[in-house]
Amino acid sequence: MPDSAAPTAQAKPQPLLSLFDAVTIMVGLVVGIGIFRTPATVAGSVDSETMFLLVWVLGGVITLIGALCYAELASAHPHAGGEYHFLARAYGRPVALLFGWARCTVIQTGSIAAVAFALGDYAHQLWPLGPHGPALYAAVSVIVFTAVNTIGTVQSKRLQVAVTCIELGAIVAIIVFGLLGTPADAPVPPPIVDPGTAALGMAMVFVLLTYGGWNEAAYLSGELKDPQRNVARMLIIGTAVLVALYLLTNYALLSILGLDGLRGSSVVATEMMQHVAGPAGGTVVALAIVVAAMSTLNATIFTGGRVFYAMACDLRIGRWMGIWDGRGKTPANALLAQGLWALALIALATRHLDGFSAMVNYTAPVFWGFMLLVALALFVLRWRYPQRALPYRVPLYPLVPALFVVFCTYMLHSGLQYAGQAGWIGLAVLVAGLPLLLFVRRGHAMDA
Repeated sequence: MPDSAAPTAQAKPQPLLSLFDAVTIMVGLVVGIGIFRTPATVAGSVDSETMFLLVWVLGGVITLIGALCYAELASAHPHAGGEYHFLARAYGRPVALLFGWARCTVIQTGSIAAVAFALGDYAHQLWPLGPHGPALYAAVSVIVFTAVNTIGTVQSKRLQVAVTCIELGAIVAIIVFGLLGTPADAPVPPPIVDPGTAALGMAMVFVLLTYGGWNEAAYLSGELKDPQRNVARMLIIGTAVLVALYLLTNYALLSILGLDGLRGSSVVATEMMQHVAGPAGGTVVALAIVVAAMSTLNATIFTGGRVFYAMACDLRIGRWMGIWDGRGKTPANALLAQGLWALALIALATRHLDGFSAMVNYTAPVFWGFMLLVALALFVLRWRYPQRALPYRVPLYPLVPALFVVFCTYMLHSGLQYAGQAGWIGLAVLVAGLPLLLFVRRGHAMDA
C-alpha cells in the first residue's frame, strides 16, 4: 500500500501535541458505544460481582501492555498502513494482504454491523418496530451512512467533538445517578446468558472490545512533544483514566441493577436511568447513546471504505473498487461494496438472539489471530533490523511484549472456544481470501 507521493521534509509530522492533548485524544479514541452495550454480555459471562469488576481492571492492564508494544512499532516503522505495514515488514506481503482481506470482510465490516446493532437496540427502545426492530434499524443506518459517505459528505471536526462530549456527558450522568441512586428491587427478566456458562475468556473478548482503539493512540508518538518521555506517560495516564471511567460506570450500573439485572438487559444505561431518574431520564440517555452510535458508525464506515480501496489498488482483480470518485472525493465503489457486505452480515446475525454479540463473535478469532502476529512482529523486526533506530523502546523488554503475546494467544483461544458458529464463519471467510494472493499486482511492493 504505497504512499501516493514521496514524503518531503515539509510533510513530516511536527511535535505539536502536549501530554494533555495526547491523553485527551487517546480517551476520545477509545471511549465508544461499547461501554453502553457490553456490560450485559460481560455480566452473563462471570459468576460474581467482584469478578465482573476485576475483568475491567484486567482489560486495562492488557490495553496498557499492548499500547506500549504498538508505540515501539509505530515509532520505529512509521507508515500510513499501520498494522498492514508492520506485518509486511515482518512476514512479507502475502500475510499483509490477508490481513487487508480480513479487515475488509471480517474485522471492519463486522465492527460496522456490531455498532449498527448497538444503535438499533437503543433506537428500538425509543421507537419500537416489532421483533426485528434492532436489525431493521441496523440495516437502515448502514444504508444511510454509506450513502452519505458515498456522496462525499463527512462529519466535521466540530461535529465529532460535540458528539464525543454528548457521549462523555451520558457516561458522567450514569456514574453520578448510579452512585447516588437506590438499587432496583423490581423482579428482573431472565438473563440473556445462562450464568452456568460463565467464562472468563468470553468476558474478556467483550471487555477488550470496549477498550478497543488504543492501537490508534500509539500513532500519536510522531506528533507528541518530547516523545521519548511522554509516549509512556500518555499511555499510562490515558489507560488509568479509561480504567477509572469504565470501573465507575460499571460500578454505577451494578449498584442499581445488580448482576442479574445487567444480564437481563441489552440497554443497561436506559434501564438504569429509568429507575433512578424516571422515564424522561432514560429517554434522554437513550437519545444521547443513539447520537453517539451514529457518530461511531459514520466514522467506522468512512475509514473502512479506504481499506477496500487500498486492497483493490494492490490486486489485479476488483479494480472497480480502486476507482476514486473525484466529484465526491471518496472511494465510492469501495464504500458500496463495504455497505453490501455489512448488510449481508446483519442479515446473517438476525438468526441469533443477540445480533451485537454475534458480530463480536464473528470478528474475535480473526482479530486476535492478527493481533498475535503483530505482537510477535516486535520480536521479528528487532531481529531483522538490528541497526534500526528505536525512538521509543518498550520497557522491560522482552517481558512486556512476551506478556502481550501470551494475552493475545489466550484471547485467540477464547475466541475460538466461545465464539461458536459465528467465529468459525469469520475464519472461513478469512481462508476464502487465500486465492487473492494469485492476483497480487507485480512491482507494487510496500515501502521499506
